[in-house]
Amino acid sequence: MIHNPVQPRAHQTLPGRALRVGAVQYLNTKPLVHGLAAAGVEVVYDLPSRLADRLADRRLDVALIPSIEVFRGGHRIVSDACIGCRGPVMSVKLFFRTLPSRVATLAVDEGSRTSAALARILLSERHGVAPAIESLPIGAGLADTRADAVLLIGDRAIGDAGSGLSGGSFQMVWDLGDEWCRWTGLPFVFAVWAARDGIDVGGLSHHLSSARDAGRANLAAIAAAEAAAHGLTVPQCLSYLRDNLYYDLGSRERESLGLFRRYAAGHGLAPADAVIGWESRAGDMPLPGSAVR
Repeated sequence: MIHNPVQPRAHQTLPGRALRVGAVQYLNTKPLVHGLAAAGVEVVYDLPSRLADRLADRRLDVALIPSIEVFRGGHRIVSDACIGCRGPVMSVKLFFRTLPSRVATLAVDEGSRTSAALARILLSERHGVAPAIESLPIGAGLADTRADAVLLIGDRAIGDAGSGLSGGSFQMVWDLGDEWCRWTGLPFVFAVWAARDGIDVGGLSHHLSSARDAGRANLAAIAAAEAAAHGLTVPQCLSYLRDNLYYDLGSRERESLGLFRRYAAGHGLAPADAVIGWESRAGDMPLPGSAVR
């Protein structure tokens, strides 16, 4: 469905203070924030779901939020930098104690919103199941729930708990990025830089792109600095950052966002009239069904 464009809103300037920018605290964000502090912004770190709440509550001006949140209104995408994948992502995994077609309960990582929605869409569309949802608290592991399927994201999905089938308790594991890519033929976008409506981001869009480019040019140094803290060897860390993640919100990523929006709306996970808002400086022209603000 093609929506009528919304009217641009007058942007609010913020004299006297730096923009408050929220970033995800996971390893996958490190290349996007490399050198960002030099842009003169205040950077705070939190879980993806909490960043979305803080942006909605006006405690942040701009944040790296779960992509599904931009379908729910009040935000616009302000950068061509993102966290995405074009195949296995390694840090978003769904573990099964039973066959996907028999899943009745799904435990989802408390930090997740986009991945939780993606898991529900894939299970419903491909296997016809709509499991009851339970929250898996931060710090809990696979053994802390008896749900038929368990979703882990971020750093705790990468390590030992996320690499195998946990001593035989689980029958199979999906890498959700790879499942979407193989199912649709499109990349997947997990998180985007978004501003709350009415905020003038000024030159921040450029700084976010530049930070992404600087991070991508320094992946080896980032891996060397971060590997031990995340329980990885330097080669493992570098491979994850270089080979599993994609940081550009290009035309195919935008097409994928549009498809994800339609599935989310169809499953009641986003408003039926959801519109993706785009900052006019964020890059290419937006998709049909989105609006430049």
